[in-house]
Amino acid sequence: METKKQNKWIGKVVVVVLLVACVVVYYAVPSVNKVMNQIFAAFASGDFTVVKDFVASYGAYAAAVSFALMILQSIAAPLPAFLITFANANLFGWWQGAILSWSSAMTGAAICFFIARILGRDVAEKLTSKAGLKQIDVFFERHGNLSILIARLLPFMSFDIVSYAAGLTSMSFWGFFIATGIGQLPATIVYSYVGGMLTGGAKMLVTGLLILFALSGLIILFKQLYNEKQKKKKQVTE
Repeated sequence: METKKQNKWIGKVVVVVLLVACVVVYYAVPSVNKVMNQIFAAFASGDFTVVKDFVASYGAYAAAVSFALMILQSIAAPLPAFLITFANANLFGWWQGAILSWSSAMTGAAICFFIARILGRDVAEKLTSKAGLKQIDVFFERHGNLSILIARLLPFMSFDIVSYAAGLTSMSFWGFFIATGIGQLPATIVYSYVGGMLTGGAKMLVTGLLILFALSGLIILFKQLYNEKQKKKKQVTE
């Protein structure tokens, strides 16, 4: 028991030191500050071509930069991940882009999970939002073991906040990781396929796909709610 507490304390120290080091480097190193400001500006533009041009500017290291960007947006919720997914598909082809987007998103989700598990709710709230975490808490209570899978299938649920919230629960990492991988895969494939042929005039197509995913997610959600209602009725009659 004492060893577990000691290991957890060491883990907290390591994570805090790393986070502080990142902040110090951001403010103390002008070149890093400049690049980070470019990244935030690219995300703020809401235009995937801006993100694509930024990633492409690194040439042979473009895939590694994209991977790092996906992890960054996971930690610094709620930056829009779909911009990177579209950019990856445009740069590397839809299926190569899908693999890159899916694997980097999975890595980001794992990091968020462990940040929350090691550092606790206060840090998770600072990296996301208090209200957002509370909403996910309620969602988890309502849907139980299927919460992560359902959340990943709903495009309007924050991918990053769900990851942080999961780390604050007692669920196992592998249960979280597998559900995330399965639930995230359909959206990644479709977004990548669309992103591979996306142009400025294809916005209606993207909007339609987002609506389609929202509807499919709602069907799953309503099915879960119906099952829970039937279960409660059965318990009352017994």
